[in-house]
Amino acid sequence: MSSFLRYGLLTLAALSFIYPFIWMVSASLSSERGLGELTLLPISFTLSNYATVFTKIPLDRAFLNSAFVALLTTGLVLVSGAMVGYALARMEFVGRSLIFYLIIFTMTLPFQITLIPNYITMVRFGWVDTYLALIVPFALNSLSILLFRQAFQSLPQALIDAARIDGAGELRIIFQILVPNVLPTVLTITILTFMGLWNEALWPLIVIRDEETMTMPQLVTLFSVGGRAEGQLGVKIAAAVMLAIPIVILYLFFQKHFIRSMASSGLKD
Repeated sequence: MSSFLRYGLLTLAALSFIYPFIWMVSASLSSERGLGELTLLPISFTLSNYATVFTKIPLDRAFLNSAFVALLTTGLVLVSGAMVGYALARMEFVGRSLIFYLIIFTMTLPFQITLIPNYITMVRFGWVDTYLALIVPFALNSLSILLFRQAFQSLPQALIDAARIDGAGELRIIFQILVPNVLPTVLTITILTFMGLWNEALWPLIVIRDEETMTMPQLVTLFSVGGRAEGQLGVKIAAAVMLAIPIVILYLFFQKHFIRSMASSGLKD
């Protein structure tokens, strides 16, 4: 009985999370008159909402921009996070603990606090309306440093010592010896970072004004609230569905590794 109750509650919780997304997909395939009904199947099935999105905004260009920014920045986060995490986990130097706790402290600060200083920096560097403004501020990630540090600390020191005896340098130890042994952590950082970058809309709205450089979340946001959708709710929902699809696909492919890493990445000093 207790198992039945437990699974029943879990099923209800899962449905409460997945129902809005299913309705969103259904609504994007429905005619405008059918949007008022909260059904799981499209009413007056149509693809016109998606066709309208592509005719009104350059969504294909925005998709490529988002993919380029998210993939390149995620790669930089993995490289920088692995290097800093290794230094904090395995190298002895003065102030190591202080630096680590300062990094942890920055994780408690909302990103909005740094918006103005970061924007002023982008203006002075002349990076407004360039990809650099979208990539550089996110190239170092506190969470990636923390997860890599914990993962590297869980590996035996003998692995590093053996690599050094064989003449391996620090970079080779990090990327050829340690990183392949913490692949679940790498995949977790990849998914979390890519998701955060793909869904980021506030920062691009501040630093990007050229439509050719806009990311997909930024363009969809401006499309929904800026008047181009002309009050058509189905068109707005279709744009939102297209924004969510890459993240859903990414998670479906890597969910097993993601869950395994999150379950095993307990924090320890």
